[in-house]
Amino acid sequence: MEFLDPAIEQYVNAHTSHESEILRSLNRETHQKILQPRMLSGHLQGRVLSMITNMIKPKNVLEIGTYTGYSALCFAEGIQKGGRIDTIDHNEELEPIVTRYIKEAGLQDVIHHHIGEALEIIENLDHKYDIVFIDADKENYLNYYQAIFEKVPVGGYIIADNVLWSGKILDRKEIENDPDTKALVEYNEEIMADARVENVLFPIRDGLMIARKIAE
Repeated sequence: MEFLDPAIEQYVNAHTSHESEILRSLNRETHQKILQPRMLSGHLQGRVLSMITNMIKPKNVLEIGTYTGYSALCFAEGIQKGGRIDTIDHNEELEPIVTRYIKEAGLQDVIHHHIGEALEIIENLDHKYDIVFIDADKENYLNYYQAIFEKVPVGGYIIADNVLWSGKILDRKEIENDPDTKALVEYNEEIMADARVENVLFPIRDGLMIARKIAE
């Protein structure tokens, strides 16, 4: 499902700040060489993540779902000096491209790439995270939310991608038959019901749910 008229989307992209040359290169290489390039955050969403990070100026960021590292590089654009980004992915085949672009960007001391099961890795992380970005297997979104909640201070942000799921969240048959769609509907409802956060769902790309923690 296209959420924006293609002409409007083209206009939006044309009137949004350009991505850096290294991001443009990663974007291009991902589309040329990597399976499922639609998983890449891309130009518009990347600029949104960069803008949010520049507004918040986080000390620490946690990303669940690295893919080829595009969004991690976007987060790095606004992180505090001396800050840290932990990014987790289970796909070890993508590690070479992620590592290469982190090195090319000179961010080896900022972005720490973890390979393995996210819930196990999260349990062993001892940092507090001003921003958590969830963009991994949909069936575990609620598990990730619960696992990271105590690691986010009051005033911190939890951002989840793909929460509109190409409009499938409105399709009763998809909800009944597709575990990913069902999980995303449950995630959206849980965020709405959780009095410890305030939230807004942005219809950007495939939907970004941004929740700000207001209570423990």
